[in-house]
Amino acid sequence: MTYLLALDQGTSSSRSIVFDECGRIVAQAQLELPQIYPRPGWVEHDPREIWRTQLATAQDALRQAGITAQDVRALGITNQRETTVLWNRRTGQPVHHAIVWQDRRAEPACALLRDQGHAATIQAKTGLLIDAYFSATKLQWLLDNVPGARDAAEAGELAFGTVDSWLIWQLTGGRRHATDVTNASRTMLFNVHTQQWDDELLQLLRIPRALMPEVLPSASDFGATDAALLGGAIAIGGVAGDQQSALFGQACFTAGMAKNTYGTGCFMLMHTGSRFQKSENGLLTTSAAQIAPTLAASHAALPSEGAPSGLGRTGAGWNGTQPQYALEGSVFVGGAVVQWLRDGLRAIDSSSEVQALAQSVPDSGGVMMVPAFTGLGAPYWKPDARGTITGLTRGTTIAHIARAALESIAYQSAALLTAMSRDAVAAGGAPVSELRVDGGACVNDLLMQFQADLLGIPVVRPAVVETTALGAAYLAGLASGVYASTDELAALWRAERRFTPTLPRSQAEALMARWEHAVAQAALPA
Repeated sequence: MTYLLALDQGTSSSRSIVFDECGRIVAQAQLELPQIYPRPGWVEHDPREIWRTQLATAQDALRQAGITAQDVRALGITNQRETTVLWNRRTGQPVHHAIVWQDRRAEPACALLRDQGHAATIQAKTGLLIDAYFSATKLQWLLDNVPGARDAAEAGELAFGTVDSWLIWQLTGGRRHATDVTNASRTMLFNVHTQQWDDELLQLLRIPRALMPEVLPSASDFGATDAALLGGAIAIGGVAGDQQSALFGQACFTAGMAKNTYGTGCFMLMHTGSRFQKSENGLLTTSAAQIAPTLAASHAALPSEGAPSGLGRTGAGWNGTQPQYALEGSVFVGGAVVQWLRDGLRAIDSSSEVQALAQSVPDSGGVMMVPAFTGLGAPYWKPDARGTITGLTRGTTIAHIARAALESIAYQSAALLTAMSRDAVAAGGAPVSELRVDGGACVNDLLMQFQADLLGIPVVRPAVVETTALGAAYLAGLASGVYASTDELAALWRAERRFTPTLPRSQAEALMARWEHAVAQAALPA
């Protein structure tokens, strides 16, 4: 039996999953990742804890599966994107906590870039809107605020990376400083047309090029793990940011296919093929996972499984790789609203109780919740918006608020899909006809049915909902010769349940109109 190991480093936890070659889960392990909130709007992680928890779960998953490193053909990494790590090349130690994607401290720097008129140039080069969400201004903040960081960076003593780069560095004992195109495309420093770090943007943000990792295709040779870590060297063959990895794991390989991941945030992506499409509806253009065209031809020449030498370089193939793109909308607070019900409001003792509480009432009783705890993402992009609960009456109960909180996840996702379909139609395509879903909250049947009702299209839950980790495993499998093509992967995808709309469209449209009114109230000046 051939096995693939996926490392899934998320915002709230680190997980490792062993898959067999049919994409079935053999074993998995998970550890919670502590959250650090130094000030309102600031969110940090300890990079050493990211590494400790990720390594521990990888070791545990192999142990649970009853296999050794020699049984694993290749390893794939998927990760929370944009989260920014800066470390010393000599010691391998971080110079500061990682600044998490949710963190808003760099908003003043973003406002300055907008005021200086750089928005159009940045969007044209990167596909992104100027926002503190992305890595560039987080890195700029670290260089400007950590004593000695800028001088050390200019002297070539420091390395920057998103979480994938940090893990690759640690896994390879500092031998590789690399990232993949999907993670690079989320920094606001990467030109998605040339597939290179953009010197003009680096200069604009005063970021030394020496800090930047090598950028490779998502299925490529990222080195091999230090043999002492997992009981033997394992080739690192796949890397993708969590959302592009989920798109890949959902077998959305062609233009017009879309998925939504319900995690801490909600992330909807629609594949647009090789066409760079600028959104006119508040969405982002981002790089989709890419495979070097030489990989399939070179599979026969690959080293034996688990070989310490890695997978063979793909430089020529990378230079000739045709870029792949996707439209993306990101909701900052998705499943995190359930955590707030538990930890902030203390309405429930565990997250698993929310469905029963929400179903104890027939509807939200007119209550609307906009969970803009850290502003609103796409398609609104209102960084100063704050959370609101409206429509309260004397008859409102905690169950109504819980239902409104759960429904807010679906409302935000419906707004994204509406924007996405407008862009698709404007580009000469068809509206999205079905939505594939994954992530922790997609197991909530109440939420998925309400999502289908709002959208008016089927919502499809796959047999394997861990598609983020599965995407990383698939990429590693392609790089190592386990799979010959994406057609083979598409044949492995299976649906577990289809949620079809039951609500009349007029009623769904009236609900969305009420949601948009609530959003307008959340965005009012304080």
